[in-house]
Amino acid sequence: LAAPVVRPQATPAQAAQTRAQTIEQAQTVLAQGARTGRSVIARATAYNSLAAQTDSTPFITATGTRTRPGVVALSRDLLRVFPYGSRITVEDLSGKYNHLLRGRVFYVEDTMAARKTNSIDIWMGTRSQALQFGARQVRITAVR
Repeated sequence: LAAPVVRPQATPAQAAQTRAQTIEQAQTVLAQGARTGRSVIARATAYNSLAAQTDSTPFITATGTRTRPGVVALSRDLLRVFPYGSRITVEDLSGKYNHLLRGRVFYVEDTMAARKTNSIDIWMGTRSQALQFGARQVRITAVR
């Protein structure tokens, strides 16, 4: 009979470091390799949950979920390409906000006013964050 293999126990610090490395590797794969879906270039703005920027229910999306980080609203024409529930990545073509956007997956759960076309609205927690983001050209890519 073969002797059982004895593996040393990892310390909590080693386990945490291993988890952090695994998460970082997964995010790198997601940011680089998983972007194999459809891609469009659109105008991006930001919004937050103020009645002046939304309808009468500022914290509820068009799909009935609550607004939160990672939620985006698309114009109705882009909803045909990326329907509700789609997972997308967003890349700032100017490069200024890629540190905030790179490696993040956003969820299409909201829509914009009917007059908007070829546009994406990214939910931000505060009005000042939304104003600082401004308007810019981005590449939207579906995550498969």
